[in-house]
Amino acid sequence: MDLRHLAGARVIDLAQPMERGMPVSPNHPAFEIAMMRRHGDVVRPDGGSAANEMITLGGHVGTHIDALGHVSQDGMLHGGVEAAGVQGNRGLAALGIDTVEPIVGRGILLDVAAAHGVECLPPAYEITAEDMENTERRAGVEVREGDSVLVRTGWARHWGDPDMFRGQIDGAPGPGAAAGRWLADRCVRLVGGETIAFEVIRPGAGHATLPVHRILLVEAGIHIIETMDLTRLAASGSAEFVLVVSPLKIVGATGSPIRPIALVDA
Repeated sequence: MDLRHLAGARVIDLAQPMERGMPVSPNHPAFEIAMMRRHGDVVRPDGGSAANEMITLGGHVGTHIDALGHVSQDGMLHGGVEAAGVQGNRGLAALGIDTVEPIVGRGILLDVAAAHGVECLPPAYEITAEDMENTERRAGVEVREGDSVLVRTGWARHWGDPDMFRGQIDGAPGPGAAAGRWLADRCVRLVGGETIAFEVIRPGAGHATLPVHRILLVEAGIHIIETMDLTRLAASGSAEFVLVVSPLKIVGATGSPIRPIALVDA
């Protein structure tokens, strides 16, 4: 395999750090880490020692990808699968994250914040289909079938303020239903964004309804990545890149933490 064409590629990390106290949706368990063995607790005869930890988290905590089995509508999952028939105390027997193959392909950045001339969209701003089209034209790219489309709102700048980031009080920016259908109509492979929910969140509404999740996951079969950091990717000026995403192969899980990377021209 000739890898010379990758020699000049720049690797950009698109994940947020995982640590205690980080923003987490109220629908999911918090991230916790505890040292179970410290250096010096056990010392081998040759003087060697090792440390290890226990980590607890949900499948939708931090930068993560949703399996198609994450959301149902009227009791049904994507493809007409009855949710009650495939779920159990060991997870999902169908449409779990273990069925999602690693993804390597064309990525497109739609920087909606930059298209509006701001660093960050305001809370509760609804990204419209017109926003998507205008941003696409501004970037000089065309979203095609099979692409991975990342939508930047600038919300990553609020990562250090969990209450603000969660958007439970003032809301959070994101696609509305029309923008979700715009993506679904283009048959993209996956979508991603910087907020906890890839949705516009109204003030005080929380996650009471998630129509974009229904459109993408249940109706269209399109995976969603949430809680990304697209700051460095936007600063690179690259609207087109290679995206690499590899979910953990957790059998039956409805989602998985990931560390997505973008490969851009240096």
